Amino acid sequence: MAFGSVVAALTALVLLILIRFLYILRWSGKPLHGKSRRTYSTLIVLGSGGHTAEMLNLLSVLQKDRFTPRFYIAAATDNMSLQKARVMEDSLIDVAGVKVEETAKYLQIYRSREVGQSYVTSVWTTLVATAHALYLMILLRPEVILCNGPGTCIPLCAIAFLFKVLGIRWSSIFYMESIARVKRLSLSGLLLYKLQVADQFFVQWPELQRKYPRAEYVGCLM
Repeated sequence: MAFGSVVAALTALVLLILIRFLYILRWSGKPLHGKSRRTYSTLIVLGSGGHTAEMLNLLSVLQKDRFTPRFYIAAATDNMSLQKARVMEDSLIDVAGVKVEETAKYLQIYRSREVGQSYVTSVWTTLVATAHALYLMILLRPEVILCNGPGTCIPLCAIAFLFKVLGIRWSSIFYMESIARVKRLSLSGLLLYKLQVADQFFVQWPELQRKYPRAEYVGCLM
């Protein structure tokens, strides 16, 4: 009798999770509360090299008054990306020519795997990176996540999606594929696209949009 009750309870739990999962897929990608002028805490994932340059270029047209506070995250071994983000934030002025109040914070996250690291040792570093990502997501609880390809976005986006399923926090994930990707997605992009983790998925080349029809072609932004 007790065993039957456990099975029934587990079955009900699985069904609830499945219904929640389908609900998330149905409503992902919807506009952020229409014409509401409220602000959204925003997590911005930076990556070394071109990823950061592309993201900062994208942020140049972001409505800073709506997407605030802003949390910038980069890999612990990336010493340049957060510095560039800080320079951009320090240069912000409003339409009246007055410097914008400081609303940005800068954090680092462990990498799952460094370039050239063996797959054996990367198991441990991946676990550490995932635990660190979980801590950051609990701490920051962002409403919007912006990312464009660095591998550090995967554990953050995965945990954000899990929080959606569990009803802990709804974070809208916006993924912009790098302009360097013309015919195929990056590994990060492919994972987020196939698993339907990203609420909205943007590409900068029409060839990619034809190959991945759920993506939205927005033209070259660089």
